[in-house]
Amino acid sequence: MKVIALGGAGAMGRRAVSDLASKSSVEELVIADYNIEAAEELASQLGDKCSAVKVDANDHNSLVETVKGCDVALGTIGPFYKYEKKVASACIEAKVNYVSICDDYDAAMEFMILDDDAKKAGITAITGVGWTPGITNVFARLAADQLDEVDEIATSWGCHASDTEGKAVILHYVHAVTGMIPSYIDGRLTWIEAGSGLEKIRFPEPLGWMKVFHAGHPEPVTIPKYINARTVTLKGGLKEGVLVGIANILVKLKLTDTVKKKDIIGSIFNKLLPYIESIGKPPETCSACRTDVTGRKKGKWQHIAYGAAAHMDLLTGLPASIAVQMIGEGLITLKGAFAPEACIPPIEFLKRLAAGGVRLYQGDDMVEPLEL
Repeated sequence: MKVIALGGAGAMGRRAVSDLASKSSVEELVIADYNIEAAEELASQLGDKCSAVKVDANDHNSLVETVKGCDVALGTIGPFYKYEKKVASACIEAKVNYVSICDDYDAAMEFMILDDDAKKAGITAITGVGWTPGITNVFARLAADQLDEVDEIATSWGCHASDTEGKAVILHYVHAVTGMIPSYIDGRLTWIEAGSGLEKIRFPEPLGWMKVFHAGHPEPVTIPKYINARTVTLKGGLKEGVLVGIANILVKLKLTDTVKKKDIIGSIFNKLLPYIESIGKPPETCSACRTDVTGRKKGKWQHIAYGAAAHMDLLTGLPASIAVQMIGEGLITLKGAFAPEACIPPIEFLKRLAAGGVRLYQGDDMVEPLEL
């Protein structure tokens, strides 16, 4: 299998690339990045099967030519509200299977419109196969398959801001907490204020209890298309309250309501982040997600809760690598444009996650290991 990793030298992409490089099923791995120096350095570290090439996601024709001839393209070029549709469209035109870690709701909406094009091209394209969306969606599918009737799916994420680096991550957070965002409530997609619905949710340690709120994410957009549920929500939050406070002030001052403003704020945040994080930085950083599903089984109400924890790069990169491998191995065969809950076999996917070092939990207290 020949794989091309678009944005593969970035903070999230390099973890997926490292995992793919270790697999015998991947015979050739091209690391494509705008930062060609970083791509070449990573390729040299990972061995002879790896090579590097410069790619510009804004150059459609060049992007199509770059991915042609590959079996699967991995998409990690963010922020995805800028690039997901561009990259996915290029892969569809080149008739190359596609897996991304897209975590922006508007990008996911645009991606789903490409379903007919992907079917005509005879390819499998999957958006949002990362930490959240990704693991959260597969948890939703696993739980829903155990119930006769699903009522509510509540997905959530929490993290230490210092658990990662990279401009795209900061831009995503700012985007997710700005303005009105989609949520699926009482059978319809509706728009609610980002930052509303504050509550405490328990994540696996070392995060534990955290304050989370409605944030813009793909789960409420995609899950209702494949799982019949009355309500699907997504809430998220940072462990560092000072960063949440700063972001809230910027949003209220309307300093994040355009793409240009977000770029500026993202650049400033990335310069200030090391100093902000140094204030009370925890001895151990972590990221985590949780999916709670309620519904009926044989007429009785049931609540199923699953969670995952690890460093953000592993939580995000490993799922994408696994999905790429599963396409190459013929374990994912549906043609079209999908979200993870539509086409990824949950048990096999989660077994590979656990084998790769992601800690999986079940139960409301998030302390009992998930047995698969």
